[in-house]
Amino acid sequence: MLRKTNVGLVTVAIFVATFMTAVEGTIVTTAMPTIVGSLHGIELMNWVFSIYLLTSAMLTPIYGKLTDKIGRKPVFMVGTLLFIIGSALCGMSFNMQTLILARALQGMGAGALMPVSLTLLADLYPIEQRTKVMGYNSTMWGIASVIGPLAGGLIVDTVGWHWIFFINVPIGLVQLFLVFMSLHEEKRARETKKMDLFGSVVLMLVLLSLLAGFQLLSDQGLGWLVMSCFIASVLFFVLFIWVEKRAEDPIITFSLFKNPLFVGVNLIAALVSGILMGVDVYIPMWMQGVLGLAAGIGGLVLAPISLFWVVGTNMASKMMAKQSIQKVVMLGLLAILVTTIGLFFAPMGIGVWYFVLLMFIFGIGMGIVIVSTTVSAQQVVPKSHLGEATSFNTLVRTIGQTVMVAVFGLIFNFMTNQELDKQHLAGRTDLLNQFVNPKTAHQVASNLHEALRKVLYEGLHAAFLVTILLAVISMVCVKIYIRYQVKLSELDE
Repeated sequence: MLRKTNVGLVTVAIFVATFMTAVEGTIVTTAMPTIVGSLHGIELMNWVFSIYLLTSAMLTPIYGKLTDKIGRKPVFMVGTLLFIIGSALCGMSFNMQTLILARALQGMGAGALMPVSLTLLADLYPIEQRTKVMGYNSTMWGIASVIGPLAGGLIVDTVGWHWIFFINVPIGLVQLFLVFMSLHEEKRARETKKMDLFGSVVLMLVLLSLLAGFQLLSDQGLGWLVMSCFIASVLFFVLFIWVEKRAEDPIITFSLFKNPLFVGVNLIAALVSGILMGVDVYIPMWMQGVLGLAAGIGGLVLAPISLFWVVGTNMASKMMAKQSIQKVVMLGLLAILVTTIGLFFAPMGIGVWYFVLLMFIFGIGMGIVIVSTTVSAQQVVPKSHLGEATSFNTLVRTIGQTVMVAVFGLIFNFMTNQELDKQHLAGRTDLLNQFVNPKTAHQVASNLHEALRKVLYEGLHAAFLVTILLAVISMVCVKIYIRYQVKLSELDE
């Protein structure tokens, strides 16, 4: 298919795309206080992140279907162009509303880059090399997690926050040029089946209402608006099933779900992505609230996840050539389970080193599980559905993260409110908000510090208990859905 393609240059372009989208998240997070101060819209701050996630997730399955119908190259280039234009408009934003709209466009581009990049790697490399190359691709996330906060601070302090977005323009143009010049796909047979446009719109409405509902749930709790979103998502989902069963060329091919391995690896990917969000959100809170450390320490404690994620992917690439898929995935899940148990049983006063060690183990486990489930999801489907399968795998990970952020938030808030009652501080969440912020913690009366630490500790305990349950459920999924004897190399035989 790709005889004239310069595999090396296309791979570089994919790595650049991965780095660009990965570093964007960390840079924006670092610069957000400055952006909010400049544009005066702290009440809209969460939507700068949420809208990006929503538009990215909504279009991911559409892009996946398009890659199978018209080719990887045009979809990848359109995604890159949308990301570049969105970034430029973000940099030119003059208030929070225009920034949110520009981030929506940026998210539309990002929705193509991740799944199409992974699909291209599956096209370019045989199974023996693919896991290793995906490991190198994961390295971009590790580099971004280290460079992003430093670069964000430097850019904001020197040339201004606008340039955290403008910098994507030249990077994206280089990536666009590399793909345009180096990737040459064979001409595809003329499609006789029309794209299922109505099904595409309904699917986007399903995802929009579902993910918006969970975003709002995590922000403001259960209310009429959240319930309306969930009811709408159920109704749209029923309509989507009805439409797709009658479509000539459905957006999501339901026959893929008849394969238990495809179902299993996607379920596991969604569950461990949820665990990742629990760790990412609540470890920094432990560092700041329970241990009273600076905000930057939380980020440093999480850094080993990205660094050792690469180690995990390299381990997986070697093991998957010799061991069954079940053994490889189970080993990764075991590392994740050890981490979650370690977090749940961590004493209140234990030092930072303990968490750093757990993050080493967690990074290896996540690297093994994510790369093995992604490659398995690709390998188990016909090549004509490769883009669709890869985009679905990306989508379920996004859904897992979004859903679990809301679930963790509900459980954490419930437990902290219960503990505030026990400490005779009923309803004083304002004290808790002050206490977890190192800049305002000193404003809280010193005689309340120990009680508030206990409140936070109990809330974090409950959140980490949920991560244990997710890890155990993932292991059960392995036993149910993944046949013990199957090796990755045997999936396409």
